[in-house]
Amino acid sequence: MSEQSRDRIFARLKSAAGSAAAPVAQPEPLPKVEYSHPQKIEKLKTLMEAMRTEVHITSEQGWLGLLEDILRQRNIKDLLYGPQTPIGAALQQKLQNSADDLPELVPYDVAVEEIKERVFNVAAGITSTMGGIADTGALILWSSKEEPRLMSLVPPIHIAVLQADKIYNSLLEVMQKENWSANMPTNAFLISGPSKTADIELVLAFGVHGPKELIVLIVEN
Repeated sequence: MSEQSRDRIFARLKSAAGSAAAPVAQPEPLPKVEYSHPQKIEKLKTLMEAMRTEVHITSEQGWLGLLEDILRQRNIKDLLYGPQTPIGAALQQKLQNSADDLPELVPYDVAVEEIKERVFNVAAGITSTMGGIADTGALILWSSKEEPRLMSLVPPIHIAVLQADKIYNSLLEVMQKENWSANMPTNAFLISGPSKTADIELVLAFGVHGPKELIVLIVEN
């Protein structure tokens, strides 16, 4: 390339860089969605059931009994849980002294290297949830040392316990009210149903890369 050609290219680049940038249109603010408490429960339930999630509405007094029925119906032999959580404490008190047809409780209370083989062969896992999102039909899970992410990703059946008063209208609302900008974990994630994927022909398949079943217990206070 000649010096003259190079100078012309540089001159055009400098001219382009100095020109005023085109104004960028500001996006419209997201619409604010407001549902009543019963509407939030019903919308979340409807949307999650459309994604093949089994949803039950229960009470503080009745959720453990409902859980026992679900475990018996599926003949689940062992249940992975976090013993250092409120759910774990309730399970220990209720199930350890229950009938023989209930599953063995498998505590996730050691390093993954020590329990990996058991985790990858357990029948079901149960976790708490940080909340739910009504307008998209999703659960919010925040992994922690008490409930590592593997608990909800590896067992073929994932049972999630959701407090009804922790169902938010939208993702924006929960991010603002829970101050995600200050304390968001490295792997918060949203779940709308069992694991699903689609191949190049857009054929949707469930339970390929994670739980084949998702069971949600919405607990009313």
